[in-house]
Amino acid sequence: MIEIRRIGEKHKGDIRIPNQPFALWGRMIPSYQNGVWRYTVERLDPSEQAEMCFPDENYDYAEMCKASAFLGAYDTDTCIGLAVLQEAFFRYMYLYDLKVNRAYRNRGVASLLIENAKKIASEKGYRGIYTQGQDNNLSACLFYIKCGFRIGGLDTEIYKGTRQEGKADILFYLDVE
Repeated sequence: MIEIRRIGEKHKGDIRIPNQPFALWGRMIPSYQNGVWRYTVERLDPSEQAEMCFPDENYDYAEMCKASAFLGAYDTDTCIGLAVLQEAFFRYMYLYDLKVNRAYRNRGVASLLIENAKKIASEKGYRGIYTQGQDNNLSACLFYIKCGFRIGGLDTEIYKGTRQEGKADILFYLDVE
């Protein structure tokens, strides 16, 4: 059984679980008209589909715990998922990182992490949570929508001049109920 719990000093090494590849099989295309965000999905031809893996983070627990909360998803004593929440200067707490070990994906682990993240945001007096997803990480974007997040913005400039040029970040917001 998967258990979600806050990661404290005793288990601080668990915040360094490695990133693992994810499928690139399409793109979310947001549009903003008359004050309403909508999106369409563009699926890639199977010959264009690929995998991507973000570089592993070198999180410093002692430094980050001052303004961050760490949630771990555990299978017995093994951390198989992580959510990192950061304090923000406005009414939404920032979901800085969300990842689940590949063997545990599509089993509800990320949804459990989000549900517990909402509790932390609420306890800290935030209105909700916000995060961002690359438009070509369609699985992540659709996951956020499924969890109740809504599109709140699009950043088309963030990757200019980098190896990621041509991608955009979609901002997602979730109110705490």
